[in-house]
Amino acid sequence: MATYLVTGGAGFIGSHLCRSLAERGERVRALDDLSSGRLGNLEGVLDRVEFIRGDVRDGEVLKGAMQGVDFVLHEAAVASVARSLEEPLEVDRINVEGTLQVLCAARDTGVRRVVFAGSAAAYGDDPTLPKREDMPPKPLSPYAASKLAGEHYCRAFWEVYGLETVVLRYFNVFGPGQDLGSPYSGVISIFLGRLFKGEELVVFGDGEQMRDFVFIEDVVRATLSACEAPGVAGEVFNVGRGEGVTINKLAEVVIEVTGLEGKVRHSPPRPGDVRASVADITRAREQLGYRPEVSLREGLIRTARWFRGGIWRRGLGYSWTGTAL
Repeated sequence: MATYLVTGGAGFIGSHLCRSLAERGERVRALDDLSSGRLGNLEGVLDRVEFIRGDVRDGEVLKGAMQGVDFVLHEAAVASVARSLEEPLEVDRINVEGTLQVLCAARDTGVRRVVFAGSAAAYGDDPTLPKREDMPPKPLSPYAASKLAGEHYCRAFWEVYGLETVVLRYFNVFGPGQDLGSPYSGVISIFLGRLFKGEELVVFGDGEQMRDFVFIEDVVRATLSACEAPGVAGEVFNVGRGEGVTINKLAEVVIEVTGLEGKVRHSPPRPGDVRASVADITRAREQLGYRPEVSLREGLIRTARWFRGGIWRRGLGYSWTGTAL
């Protein structure tokens, strides 16, 4: 039995990792300052997860949390292009300084491996598809730059200190647990939230931007595989489905699977958005054994069902008149 520390453990991806590890019978610690994460995300497993409230920029808190830890899954971050445009300094402090503090603490406490949540945003707007890990990065936003800086620190700590690090460039992760109410949430949860409230779906630009949407369960499998896969220290891996869909098509499918009436309104393009992002997952398949199992449609159905149940349980005041779920 190994011991895991999940930073951002009360957030969307982090809480799913904690839940999966707890259900496997592993020892799990979750570190989160609850600035965006919620303890409610760990409902049902809090008795099996040691929760530590703390900031990833606090080196002493991190060292305490990493005592006896084998693997650190570093998920804590500001995961928003839009917020990085508004608050680049704060995003740098959390995403870059926080990552450096995590790596220093892991080095000093003898952690076996750190798995870092990178981002497909590192590729920028290079028109080449699909995106391969050996392509030169071209970050277009402070968020993308902060994630790329984290990648470089991971590589440096492997080369200089021998701390095993693995970088996973997540593409567009979605699933139960995303925040319907946050303007910084993923497009799928934003679309669902607006549908539930009877509002238009807002598509920026012409809607022909292409994205690779990957279900949270597949992301969890890839992340846990990266902990113990042999011979992958210092490497970078894409984690997506390897399939692209336009935002226009996504809006159509979301409306279809919910059975709700929805209208689409186009707004001007947003700065920092890339045109097309689709993963080449060959490297992850060959070295991590990663094979995405949940289709976009199935993932959307499961996500919408979860949100519907959450709306009813928490009395959020959204309407639900659809019959498809």
